[in-house]
Amino acid sequence: MQNSTEIVPFVLGAYGDIGHLKYLYFSIMLLWYLSICVANTVLIVVIYVDRRLHEPMYILLCNLFVNEIGGSTSLYPLMLSQMFSDTHEVTLPWCFLQMCCIYTSASVEFCSLAAMAYDRYVSICYPLHYNVTMNSGRVMIIILLIWLYSFVNFIFSFSFVVSLKFCGNVIDKVFCDHHLVMKLACSVTILNNMSDLLFAFVTIVLPFSLISFSYMKILAVCLNTSKENKQKAITTCTPQIVSVSNLFVGCIYHFVDSRFDVAYVPAKVHIILSVYLLICQPMVTPFMYGLKLPKIRQSCKRYLFDRK
Repeated sequence: MQNSTEIVPFVLGAYGDIGHLKYLYFSIMLLWYLSICVANTVLIVVIYVDRRLHEPMYILLCNLFVNEIGGSTSLYPLMLSQMFSDTHEVTLPWCFLQMCCIYTSASVEFCSLAAMAYDRYVSICYPLHYNVTMNSGRVMIIILLIWLYSFVNFIFSFSFVVSLKFCGNVIDKVFCDHHLVMKLACSVTILNNMSDLLFAFVTIVLPFSLISFSYMKILAVCLNTSKENKQKAITTCTPQIVSVSNLFVGCIYHFVDSRFDVAYVPAKVHIILSVYLLICQPMVTPFMYGLKLPKIRQSCKRYLFDRK
C-alpha cells in the first residue's frame, strides 16, 4: 500500500488534449482573470479613497472584493499553466495549497454575505441602533473573525485528508477538488466523510440560515413601510440576493457533481459548470454592486470619468 507522499503528482484529468485551441482558451482565461482583478481592484480603490464610503456596508463589500481576487488567484494561475502542459500534473503540496485557498475563499464568501445581510437587517429593522451596533471597529473585528473562522474550518476538514493513503492520482476536474481527492484514498472512514459534510454545513448551511433569517425579517419590515423606504431596501438588498442565489446554485451543482455520476452532461459543459462559481461569481460581485448601489456608482463616475 502506497503512502500519500509516494503519489507524486496528481493528474488533473479533465483537461484532456485540446490541441491548438489551448492558445484560444489561454487568451480567454487570461483576459477574464485580468478583468476580474481590475474590476474588483477599481472598486476597492474607490471605496478606499472616498471617505463617504467608509461605512460598515462598504467596508464589508471591500472585504468581499478582496476575497474575489483571492479566490480567482487560487484557480486561474494553475489553470493557465495547465493549458500548455502535456501531462496536467500537479504535486501534492500545490494541490493541497489550492484546496486550502479555494475552500477558504468559498467559506469567506458565504460568511461575508451573511455579515452583509446582518448589516442590512440592523440598518432596516433597527435604524436607530445601527450606528451603535455596526461601527467601523466592530466591522473590522467581524472581518477578522470571518477569515479566522473560514481558515479553521478548512484546516479541521483538511486534517482528515492529509493523513490519507492514496491508491490513485487522477482527479477528474481542472482543479483539486476536496471530495474527489478523498475518493482517491485506499480507504475512507465514516469520520472522513462526516468531516466533509461538516465542512459543508458550517461553510454553507449556517451562513445561509443567517442570510435567510435576515432577509425574512427585512421582508416583514418592508411590507409595513413607506414606498420610498421599500425602494431603498430593495436597491441595497438586490445585489446580495443575486450573489447568494448564484452561490447557492453553484454549490448545489458542485455538491452533486463531486458525489454523483453526471455522465449525461457533455464533457465541455461539465468542465465549465465545475468552475462556474470561480468564473462567474468574481465578476458578478463587482458588476452587481458597482452598478446597483447608487453611492458606489456615483463615486466611480466621479473618480474615473469626471476628473479633470
